Amino acid sequence: MTSSPAPAKRSKAPPIPHQTILAKVFHWVNIISLLLMITSGLQIYNANPVFGGRGGWQFPTPFLLGGWLAGGRHWHFAAMWFFALNLLWYGLYILISRRWQRRFASASDLKALQTGRNPKRKAYAWHRLLYTAVIPILLLAVLTGLGMYKPAQFHWIVDLFGSWQALRVVHFISVPTVLLFSLVHSLMALRVGGLRLINSIFW
Repeated sequence: MTSSPAPAKRSKAPPIPHQTILAKVFHWVNIISLLLMITSGLQIYNANPVFGGRGGWQFPTPFLLGGWLAGGRHWHFAAMWFFALNLLWYGLYILISRRWQRRFASASDLKALQTGRNPKRKAYAWHRLLYTAVIPILLLAVLTGLGMYKPAQFHWIVDLFGSWQALRVVHFISVPTVLLFSLVHSLMALRVGGLRLINSIFW
């Protein structure tokens, strides 16, 4: 009597990543408000380029929002409030829910980057370090934007950067910095959790 072969051991499927509805809303509002601010900001930029004055290089029309200077300003500052308030409420959310303990870099992450040998652990550490580093950049973008929005009321912001032109340069540089963060953030999320993690962030 022959014994039946043992059943093949099934590989356990990795758990489906889970994100709260508040995290999903935060990411959607962030993406939409950033797109509105960038395209309307380029419309404002074209009126008086940061580099080269009024005769400097301008961005093509398909990348602009607002139609003209005043229209670009209206869109830009309206989207700015959505962006800033979105950062504020999400910051309060991760503070109250204590999610900051898993979102931001800690001493153990720095140790893992220095002496760790687990590639996945290092990837998580880099992710949290990047997530932490972008916070002051986002706050700087909001701060310089407020200084440009209301230079009379917030004249101390202009004075903080030394001049109006310096304020504009810092604000302009914050845009590609945030875009670079978004790209690296997405690539690292893809490396850590694959498309399942990316999809869980939005759907």
